[in-house]
Amino acid sequence: MPPITRAQLIAYLDDALTDAETAQVEQALRESEPLRRTLRTLIQERDRGEHSIGAIWRRERLSCPSREQLGSFLLQVLDADLADYIDFHIQTVACPYCQANLADLQALQKESAPQVQKRRQRFFESSAGLLRPNR
Repeated sequence: MPPITRAQLIAYLDDALTDAETAQVEQALRESEPLRRTLRTLIQERDRGEHSIGAIWRRERLSCPSREQLGSFLLQVLDADLADYIDFHIQTVACPYCQANLADLQALQKESAPQVQKRRQRFFESSAGLLRPNR
């Protein structure tokens, strides 16, 4: 097994590894005290707030499309450039946050009409008290 790199540990902390890569890192962590020390150091650096542009970009997920953009992507109503970027972000970058968001939106798209009506009714009932008429 090749040695685990600092970049892999950072990706591990970001939950940005595949299942197989995550298992490999976890196995290596169980077997290596120096690797566990490196991981603790990385966590401390994060807690102190690393302020490099790259760290801020990753932490704030600035390259991730909004949920609204992902929904428009599913409906195929985006301009070609943005649709291509989102496809690249989902397929090539394999952003786990956006993949989960997209999967959630796809599940909502597949709901049957009675399920949608039931969900809308729940939303209305939970917010009806907030809809007071203006005086």
